[in-house]
Amino acid sequence: MKRREQKKLNGGKNLRLLSAMEILEARREAEGLTQDGRERALCANACLVARVLYRGRRPAYKNGMEVLRHLNAEQISALAGMWWEWSRSLRASAREGEKAVQARKKALSTRRMSAFTGACCERFRRCLLNRGQER
Repeated sequence: MKRREQKKLNGGKNLRLLSAMEILEARREAEGLTQDGRERALCANACLVARVLYRGRRPAYKNGMEVLRHLNAEQISALAGMWWEWSRSLRASAREGEKAVQARKKALSTRRMSAFTGACCERFRRCLLNRGQER
């Protein structure tokens, strides 16, 4: 297992990021646990929690069924919600709107050309001329 970014929780537990495949596996497991449509969200959240919640380096629960046996619906929902919010905060999404995406890109970007502002360099000058720009 690759080491993924983790968020520490109280009680020696951690949340970890999941790969796309792990999320699909959690959804497939949840489909197997679900008997009717009203159970779908709870089963999906339980399977997600089973994959994201760790004690040290080991999963806190083996699978979604074990999560359903040991936690109540409110605890499962709270843990899943906490993970989704944390995960979403780390990934820019087009659904958030162009303004939010641009703000994240700006926060993460560095300006390569800022070091050359006002500087004279023969090598840099040739690059500008090659691009059809005049100095």
